[in-house]
Amino acid sequence: MKYQFPQNFYWGSAASATQTEGEAFQAGKGTNIWDHWYQQEPNRFHNGVSATEASTFYRNYQSDIQLMKDIGHNSFRTSISWSRLIPNGVGEVNREAVEFYSNVIDEQIKQGVQPFICLFHFDMPMAMQEIGGFENREVLDAYANFAETCFKLYGDRVKHWFTFNEPIVPVEGGYLYDFHYPNVVDFKRASTVAFHTMLAHAKAVEKYRALDQDGQIGIILNLTPSYPRSQNPADLKAANICDLMFNRSFLDPAVKGEYPQELVELLKQHDQMPVVEVGDCELIAKGKIDLLGVNYYQPRRVKARENAVHPEAPFMPEHFFDYYEMPGRKMNPHRGWEIYEKGVYDILTNLKDNYGNVPCYISENGMGVEGEEKFLVDGQIQDDYRIDFIKGHLKWLHKGIEEGANCLGYHLWTFIDNWSWCNAYKNRYGFYQLDLKTQKRSVKKSGEWYAGVSKANGFED
Repeated sequence: MKYQFPQNFYWGSAASATQTEGEAFQAGKGTNIWDHWYQQEPNRFHNGVSATEASTFYRNYQSDIQLMKDIGHNSFRTSISWSRLIPNGVGEVNREAVEFYSNVIDEQIKQGVQPFICLFHFDMPMAMQEIGGFENREVLDAYANFAETCFKLYGDRVKHWFTFNEPIVPVEGGYLYDFHYPNVVDFKRASTVAFHTMLAHAKAVEKYRALDQDGQIGIILNLTPSYPRSQNPADLKAANICDLMFNRSFLDPAVKGEYPQELVELLKQHDQMPVVEVGDCELIAKGKIDLLGVNYYQPRRVKARENAVHPEAPFMPEHFFDYYEMPGRKMNPHRGWEIYEKGVYDILTNLKDNYGNVPCYISENGMGVEGEEKFLVDGQIQDDYRIDFIKGHLKWLHKGIEEGANCLGYHLWTFIDNWSWCNAYKNRYGFYQLDLKTQKRSVKKSGEWYAGVSKANGFED
């Protein structure tokens, strides 16, 4: 069977500033929440490893972009670090950073690798967090001004902009489940941060449109389909509430310019609504995107709760559902996540049927493997499991496109094994292996395979 993809399909990968650049305290960069949290609680990071050095992209970007080209990338997404460009979040721009990002963008274009640039990938400047982060509306304006600065500096060359990557993750990690700084557990504050993030997004979109540049602006969302255990009404209700909270809370405002009424009613009913000020809804309506990035790793499977909620427990999304482990599910044994390739098709079908077939691309998909060096043979990681993983998802992606889904590309997470938030280098995701001692990059079998896919704009199986 031959799987051929549309002309000009985006083949590439994704990464972020904090996870790759290094030079965390060098070259004029301000402190972000990750730098600060590591200084406070290094024990919260796997093996006590920080992002201070990461994968040294700051020093090696030219050769790294050449490596992208070598495996057939025609596009690559990374982010601009707000704290590197504007160290205090507002005010003085760091000239070294201006030059660095300009050089990265120029090098990508020179190598025929289109720059996809994200403006916020979990890395709030500490100076902004100290005044409340996205709980504080002043920070929304600071973010919008940072975005405008980027558009003015690089918009002549960058034609694909994204305001946020997975904006729900800082909400979940920082304000609900205690896996990102500032480690708050408070649903009302979480809903405020979520709402304010979308206001910040809309402000950035407004700034971009006012400049009348000839590119596209979008957002990148981790859309995780919520599958009910059964067709029992209680299970269906649980899955619907999951979808409202984890998917539609960002998808609807980004694509439709409004929030689902059902979500608003639910939050009101439980006294968890953020404060909505005059003009907020009109602003959200102006934030409708041109291009949606879709991150997909694993499904969410849920069922109705089996036990009553403890009356004194803090209010949580899990008040409405229990997680469900489907018997016979296919697993990534090295990471403990379910592999469900059809999920990518279900997402595309949903976007086609319910979101006006918004132009989209798969902005992240990938397979993390702990202890990947055990697959080293004659100096190369033989990651056939990653090839099978990508292939399985591309087949369902292809089916979605054949049925009319407006999907324009596929990016793997990630290009070179990179530092991952609290997990450091525990799980490896790259097309290239990174030797932490020497920083040497070595292409894995999957990288060579992907080069062939990109060149042929498809594959046979």
